[in-house]
Amino acid sequence: MTKQIIHTDAAPAAVGPYSQAVAVSSGKTVYLSGQIGLEPGTGELVSENFEGQVRQSFANMQAVIEAAGGTLENIVKLTLFLTDLSKFASANAIMADIIPQPFPARSTIGVAALPKGAQFEVEAVIVI
Repeated sequence: MTKQIIHTDAAPAAVGPYSQAVAVSSGKTVYLSGQIGLEPGTGELVSENFEGQVRQSFANMQAVIEAAGGTLENIVKLTLFLTDLSKFASANAIMADIIPQPFPARSTIGVAALPKGAQFEVEAVIVI
């Protein structure tokens, strides 16, 4: 198995021991690391507003997908992490506006905390 590390300056640089995405040969399945609502240029949260963080997280994810040679249509699995599950409906509505149908498989997990005090994180698996 060979791995190709995917990196783009259009999404925030890794803030830990991981790559933005890793492509594995044979059908090009790409496993994207989680994206939080960081501004790519500053590395700071785009907003304290939950909805703003969700939108920026999806924009960051899309930038990594495009750097890997894919589109949002290539998503086969999403995992959402929320620090407040009472905001699940809001995250769902934003996702429905951004992700094309047919929708990918998805898991949503409530967590105690996320890096940099983020309220939302998204990770994806795509196949190109």
